[in-house]
Amino acid sequence: MNVQDFDFELPERLIAQTPLADRTASRLLMLDKTTGATRHGRFTDLAEQLRPGDTLVLNDTRVLPARLLGAKADTGAKAELLLLKQTTGDRWETLAKPAKRLKIGTELVFGDDGSGKPLLRAVVTGEGEMGAREVEFRYEGIFQEILDQLGEMPLPPYIKERLSDRERYQTVFSKHAGSAAAPTAGLHFTKEFLEQLTSNGIDIAYVTLHVGLGTFRPMSVERIEEHEMHSEYYELSEQTAELLKATKARGGRVIAVGTTSARTLETVAGRFHEGPVACSGWTDIFIYPGYQFKLVDALLTNFHLPKSTLVMLVSALAGKEAVMNAYKEAIEREYRFFSFGDAMFIY
Repeated sequence: MNVQDFDFELPERLIAQTPLADRTASRLLMLDKTTGATRHGRFTDLAEQLRPGDTLVLNDTRVLPARLLGAKADTGAKAELLLLKQTTGDRWETLAKPAKRLKIGTELVFGDDGSGKPLLRAVVTGEGEMGAREVEFRYEGIFQEILDQLGEMPLPPYIKERLSDRERYQTVFSKHAGSAAAPTAGLHFTKEFLEQLTSNGIDIAYVTLHVGLGTFRPMSVERIEEHEMHSEYYELSEQTAELLKATKARGGRVIAVGTTSARTLETVAGRFHEGPVACSGWTDIFIYPGYQFKLVDALLTNFHLPKSTLVMLVSALAGKEAVMNAYKEAIEREYRFFSFGDAMFIY
């Protein structure tokens, strides 16, 4: 299967640059995965699409202010790090700019403690492909507090506007810090809307998947089967496992909010054939057409980049032709795309 099969032309004006003031005000394209039929409405129409006994699964990861702007200690030349994954202690996997000039042993400095000394130092300890660098941080105090002070939200490169409110790139249910990007399907929910759903008999469950390197890397192969996903850390609690089992037992649907939740659920389903079990670990699951879903019945998701692994996951659930047709409709109707854009419900 070719990566080019998942390409489409998207006018730049449809890339949402800023979030809507009201999280629930976005549009919703509803796609029947069995028939390929589509309907168009508002995000709050989701309440009518869910049935008592269904369980909505949300990813409660929290985005780190992971973009650090600094300089090389020896020359003062500008440098940038995007924190992706903590490996051991104060060592992190990062994306670096300009990577070619950041060789092993290079020292970077960030911020100022008021006396002319940097608040944070980083030494490059390892080199990877496509700008990946392992760095070791050196500092005094608490790293998370320093990161909160110096770091910026790591908005995707297609968003050019500056984000005035950091929390708008967090879900209202974010809890466990560790992601390099937001699970964007969850950005549409407010606490009030979640309360409305629970009052309608919908159960809410949480998983954690820390979004990492794979989100920022385009596919560099021609054949989908040759692509390798980077691993991301996930957790599924005992409470969530029991709720998922109960949902299936009563004939309810497991509805993943976002591709990250879907990948977590399918990872667990692949590990434990007798049903969901509380667990944690690293997943590099790659879901594309031909994959048979084991746990996920429906999916709420945003509109994704052409030729991305996320478009392929969505196509695995609803079929490539139906998804490409739905995307064509969305473009014709000028839906807003990507992180701050509109939503799609596949059922």
